[in-house]
Amino acid sequence: MHTLIVTAHPESGALTHAIARRIGEAITASDAANRVTHADLMAEGFDPRFNTQDQALFRGGGAAPADVAAEQARLESANTLVLVYPLYWWSFPALLKGWIDRVFTQGWAYQDGADGKVRKKLQWLRVHLVGIGGAGADMIERRGYGAAMKTQIDMGIFDYCGAPVLSSDLLLDADSGMADAHLRSATEIGRKIGTPTQ
Repeated sequence: MHTLIVTAHPESGALTHAIARRIGEAITASDAANRVTHADLMAEGFDPRFNTQDQALFRGGGAAPADVAAEQARLESANTLVLVYPLYWWSFPALLKGWIDRVFTQGWAYQDGADGKVRKKLQWLRVHLVGIGGAGADMIERRGYGAAMKTQIDMGIFDYCGAPVLSSDLLLDADSGMADAHLRSATEIGRKIGTPTQ
């Protein structure tokens, strides 16, 4: 087993990174055979901008840029992906969205068929989503943001590629002294991910 935990936050001391570390520790504590690696897209300097090489690849006329190929190889070495991210405008930060735009390419993550059907190519990848937000659950519910995020992210990205989203957690009120509670939740999330039966 190999779990890849991906974060996209500009501050290394942020709650996002602490939650990611706590999840990783709990996975390893629950299943010592599960190798956990962390990808900090900000620290690694991943370029999220979709460029002409990416466009050529999308159109089927070019090879994957080296940085994209490296990320795809990193994902191929894992069977579980955990995304830990702050909510920016009820979605991913631009860096994480750009990582998905560039890495989850046609031909690798999915293939549009001539018959109009999509061939889902990531059925082997189990996905867990952990969003951290400053707003409260009442606002999320009242405005329908939770359902919108599930449609956009869980269905619009991962289901399109065939990667099952096994859990999708929102840790809210993060700006209101909930850090300790969220770290406890992160431990529980990691334990569930690390349970071999999941």
